[in-house]
Amino acid sequence: MSDDYIAPEQLTIGLHVHLDLPWTQHPFTFSSFKIKTLEQIVTLQSLGLARIRYSPARSDGPPLAMPAESPPLPPPLMPDDDAAYQAKRARIERLLAQQQRASACEREFLSAARVLKAMTQNVFARPEQAREEGLALVKTMADSMLTDADVAINLMKDKIGGEDTYHHALNVTLLAMMLAKELKAPPEAIRVMGMGALFHDIGKLELPDSLVRKTEALTKPERSLYQQHCAYGLDIAQRLGLSAEASAIIAQHHEYMDGSGYPKGLSGPAISMLARMVALANAYDNLCNPNAVAQALTPHEALSVLYAQQRSRFDATALSTFVRCMGVYPPGTLVVLSNDSMGIVTSVNSSRPLKPTVLVYDPSVPKESAILVELELEPEVSIARTLKPQQLPQPVFDYLSPRKRQTYYFDGQPAR
Repeated sequence: MSDDYIAPEQLTIGLHVHLDLPWTQHPFTFSSFKIKTLEQIVTLQSLGLARIRYSPARSDGPPLAMPAESPPLPPPLMPDDDAAYQAKRARIERLLAQQQRASACEREFLSAARVLKAMTQNVFARPEQAREEGLALVKTMADSMLTDADVAINLMKDKIGGEDTYHHALNVTLLAMMLAKELKAPPEAIRVMGMGALFHDIGKLELPDSLVRKTEALTKPERSLYQQHCAYGLDIAQRLGLSAEASAIIAQHHEYMDGSGYPKGLSGPAISMLARMVALANAYDNLCNPNAVAQALTPHEALSVLYAQQRSRFDATALSTFVRCMGVYPPGTLVVLSNDSMGIVTSVNSSRPLKPTVLVYDPSVPKESAILVELELEPEVSIARTLKPQQLPQPVFDYLSPRKRQTYYFDGQPAR
């Protein structure tokens, strides 16, 4: 059923309305929503619109009949004095601040990726330099992460992709360090783990690139050779002069608590605590970002698989803390909100994981200025369900641009 138009006098609670106005020219968080209060009706009638579009199929009932004599409408809202407009201005200021933080976060991510690329290229020719570059990068990340009370995990834009190897190492490092922070690990342990995580796959440099990037299932001989990257990595770690604890992470990042991992089939306490955290972050990122993009799970699905199907592989405390930190809807998750808006989760704060920030599809707002909704500040709106990319209508897909690969970086924020 298509949309219809009604006069402002016909508005009633339960109608799903659409405001054909620029987002900055009305005081509501969304340009499309279901009316829930009389105050919303008064505000809508104060916008000076001759008619208002609504969706019969998404409304709870019909609009009011047009009165024989139209009552006087409320006076036009005065943006300078009206509380709703003042709240909207504050929201726009927060939105601009969020966009600036996101841009700064992306610049820091790209800088870290460049450092990691140079560091990796120096591993054999200048191992001491590679180690020092790694230590400096981890120190920068740890100092920022440990100084700020809150850590927000931000989804990076797809346009900065293309260096999957380095992005995977950064993802694993970031997620493992965040997990260690939440588990109250000492700062020095977090830095040590950062080094192990940063270099966890360094042994793959000794493998054929065609094997490392293969998208089809590995044959038994290929799998056996691939699993050697842990041992190769340990050799490189010794050449780099990494600590015993960081080296253990490189050797054990594919070992699982139930003994089903490799290369040694270690189990339980035989696996270092730091390696358990890196193994978990590594498994999560591999589910989201496999070589075969078609097999990628959404972040929401990846967490579900780890918790529901693979729980025995991971340290129980680390897994439950990881799920809590990432939230039920990790960055990159496509969602439908309770008001039927569609969006993509762009940021999750580790201290408020159930209230992520969502970039919302609104055709009245240019894509480059898309609305970011902090669910913590919108108590009447919640996430209703998740979607797969292929479930999005094409205009929504083009607007939200769901990432082929999930890439994260962190934004330290003052605690609220």
